[in-house]
Amino acid sequence: MDHSPGFLKLVNDARANVRELTVEQLRARLTANPRALLLDVREDSEWQAGHAEQAQHLGKGILERDLELRFPDPDAEIILYCGGGFRSALSCDAAQRMGYRNVASLVGGYKGLVAANWPMKKAA
Repeated sequence: MDHSPGFLKLVNDARANVRELTVEQLRARLTANPRALLLDVREDSEWQAGHAEQAQHLGKGILERDLELRFPDPDAEIILYCGGGFRSALSCDAAQRMGYRNVASLVGGYKGLVAANWPMKKAA
């Protein structure tokens, strides 16, 4: 996908402030901490078309509004992913600004998970 320069600047600024994980690191984190949350921040239609089996969904458009209601513990380990790792970096940055201390963005996002043969499912 061709992204606009302004969007890429926002993403790069966010990436400078957030921790990013590879798919292999994600796998290790979920093994080490079974309570870690994998959070899909894509649009509803993307979620419905397919998502990581153990993921929960909270779209980027409502993340700031609903994050504290759904996941009130600011120390919870939350790993966010989107389609390719851009929106999740922005969402991770927003979560940190809200006081979440243990968040990370998945490099490569959903596309990376698919390429790694991650277990997927479709919304019912």
